[in-house]
Amino acid sequence: MESKRKLIVDAHLDLGMNAVEWNRDLRLPVQEIRKRESGMVDKLDRGRNTVSLPALREGNVGLVVATQLARYVASGRPDDGDPYWNSPEICWSITQAQRSYYKVMEDLGEMVQITGKNDLLEHVECWLKEDAADDNSKPVGYILSLEGADSLVNIGFLEKAYAYGLRAIGVSHYGQGRYAGGSGTESGFTAKGRELLREMDNLDMILDVTHLTDLGFKEAITLYKGPIWASHHNCRTVISGQRQLSDDQLRILIDREAVIGGALDNWMLAESWIRGVDDPFMRNVGLERLIDHYDHICQLAGNSLHCAIGSDLDGMYGTEQSPYDLDTIADMQKLSGLLQRRGYGEDDIDNIFYGNWIRFMEASLP
Repeated sequence: MESKRKLIVDAHLDLGMNAVEWNRDLRLPVQEIRKRESGMVDKLDRGRNTVSLPALREGNVGLVVATQLARYVASGRPDDGDPYWNSPEICWSITQAQRSYYKVMEDLGEMVQITGKNDLLEHVECWLKEDAADDNSKPVGYILSLEGADSLVNIGFLEKAYAYGLRAIGVSHYGQGRYAGGSGTESGFTAKGRELLREMDNLDMILDVTHLTDLGFKEAITLYKGPIWASHHNCRTVISGQRQLSDDQLRILIDREAVIGGALDNWMLAESWIRGVDDPFMRNVGLERLIDHYDHICQLAGNSLHCAIGSDLDGMYGTEQSPYDLDTIADMQKLSGLLQRRGYGEDDIDNIFYGNWIRFMEASLP
């Protein structure tokens, strides 16, 4: 690996879900977690994980946006095979178990929660200081985000969540959510969803437009006055599909001073990727593919101030659906050399690795 950049900010990691529902001890090295899952077949990504706390430190991924995630399905059984729950109350309980895991990691000095601007700047200074001898002992900072708002039993639960440090919400996920339609649907915000947006605005929270439909995106941009980001999103012009951002949407986000986190899920990097069938090597899907999306955003913006990293690694997939040249999340450091070879300068690379997210967070956190 080439000389490492001092800091990477990753705006989307499902650490709590991996710990609580996948039963992964994230204090272990990635290889140890894989050994413990050897022979397990209950999930496609068993034994193929890429993320752990030691791997984050190895790659200088010193600040992450860590999710709470629990999807509610009103009736029937979704055909995507992903986890779901039968009531909003159960969803809330699952997200609280995930939050509890983060708090235990804090108690052990593994992680530290970032809830405001002062916390942020202090933590970033710690990771960027010249003396890097203690990198392996530094806590990984996390900003708490909710992916899919189904677990908010009612609007009153939003204030409970804000009080314990929730700072960003992506209102939808996959399928029809309680507050907005998500990926795979065409619906926008429900009446309760519009009420949720108003309350989020009152609290100056960050709205994550990831997983919104085109209609939902249009409604959100019109209704929401506060800060907006796209935590883990790529470009529809580069790889087609509803889950990607169109050029019109990208221009709107750029005008709103948003940042878009490039995702490393191969079905967002390769055309017509088939989950559980396609192979990263056979499809020649490497980290270089992500830079195609960065190039596109930079061309639309005329600068490198709006693209960053939101890897979504181990977001219900592993190495079977990640770039072939990424074994663990520490390999995101390889993006530096790839960006250099594509003509990106030092300032551009720093922007993508951490600068853009830090600028956005400093402006948006209380």
